[in-house]
Amino acid sequence: MTAVGPLDAMFLGGESREQPMHVGGLMLFELPEGAGRDHVFPESSRDFVSRLYHDLLAAPQVNPLFARRVRNRAVDLGYWSWEQDDDVDLEYHVRLSALPRPGRYRELFELTSRLHGTLLDRHRPLWEMHLIEGVEGRRFAVYSKIHHSLLDGVTALRLMQQTLTTDPTRTNMPATYALPGGGWASGGSGGGGAGAPTPAELLAAIGRLPGRALGSAVHTVGGTGRLLADLAGLPPAGLRGLLHSTMPFQAPRTVLNQPVTGARRFAAESWPMERLEKVRAITGATVNDVLLAMCSGALRNYLLDLNALPDKALTAMVPVNLRTASSGPGGGNSLATLIADLATDLSDPEQRIRRIMASTAQAKSVLSDLTPLQNLVVGALGFAVAGPGAVLPGVAGRTTPPYNIVISNVPGPTESPLYWNGSRLLGLYPASIVMNGQALNISVTSYAHQLHFGLIGCRRTVPHLQRMLTHLETSLAELENIH
Repeated sequence: MTAVGPLDAMFLGGESREQPMHVGGLMLFELPEGAGRDHVFPESSRDFVSRLYHDLLAAPQVNPLFARRVRNRAVDLGYWSWEQDDDVDLEYHVRLSALPRPGRYRELFELTSRLHGTLLDRHRPLWEMHLIEGVEGRRFAVYSKIHHSLLDGVTALRLMQQTLTTDPTRTNMPATYALPGGGWASGGSGGGGAGAPTPAELLAAIGRLPGRALGSAVHTVGGTGRLLADLAGLPPAGLRGLLHSTMPFQAPRTVLNQPVTGARRFAAESWPMERLEKVRAITGATVNDVLLAMCSGALRNYLLDLNALPDKALTAMVPVNLRTASSGPGGGNSLATLIADLATDLSDPEQRIRRIMASTAQAKSVLSDLTPLQNLVVGALGFAVAGPGAVLPGVAGRTTPPYNIVISNVPGPTESPLYWNGSRLLGLYPASIVMNGQALNISVTSYAHQLHFGLIGCRRTVPHLQRMLTHLETSLAELENIH
């Protein structure tokens, strides 16, 4: 058995029918050029995907990470642990689906919405993979989901990249669950390279929290800063930096911060990286700041359409990856977080991006001075502050939200084009988590000189989610016109 780390346990303990705690992704592939016409890929397009499906079921081994199932027995006093499933049923976890005609992206996203809204079975390893045939334009898709307690987005992308190749003729590429085991069996929250904090170290830090800090943190922003400082052992300079940063519970109440149902709606689109690079060059911002400004303008216009834009600026929680290139492939999560001011109260796009730049620069300055342990504590609290609204009945929508939205940007593959068993990867769209009080999530990854946006929202709380795609384009065009 392997103990479940504190941050990973949050994703297990906070799960309900209304808020599944898995992350996923939709990969769009183009069928091999020769499918149905030559000796290398002689099948029709339907036969090609069917053969690929049966090849996946014949995997000789399952990566130990993908054989983990969760255990939480009474004798364990409430502590979660992982145990290995020695007989993983691949026919259950790997599934073949077909889109109804005409197989447009509309039908593909509708299927993805339904798949992303269903819970994973806790009696089995917490993942699924769906091959989807019948996408128009000689294409097919792969939707995968895995519980957030097992993997963070960065690690999931690294795994996915190991299944892809730059060789279009190579046809023996495995799925993620069939990759060699390596060091996966010993992973855990914060697992990784030398110097990474362990769950025991994190718990020890929590145990050092003075009782007076908890009492002072309940009511005030300053108290929240002191709680973070005491908990992580921050020096006075770090405390001053936190108190000058955008903090949790400074966000206005919005329609996005209401209770959610279990149904989801998914929307996705890609934008050329060169367009964001143009804005970066004009403004001196980072690409991530441009991305946040793009989302800020889209959120502003979306809420204006609903006559629901608050006078106070929205804030975003932005996960920050703590893994490095030298980190091991351990599972679990290793994240810090920052709170960014989205400046949605400003109509001028240049003023908005300038304020976003100042906000993220201050937050990054604070994080850069922290130790790995302190960063991990701040990361855990960044997720934890959303907890009361997520798990306590009647809280979501009635109190000040800790932040209005989660926006994450995870770097994707640097090489392109990439192929999986002869099929060219066209798009890579992440699908993350929404919770009570946090009904919309925007996740982004990069590939083939494009940024691929995946938007996931509560089907009832966030109406007309697909309109956000139009607003994102409008917002980027406004940023491009800054002089």
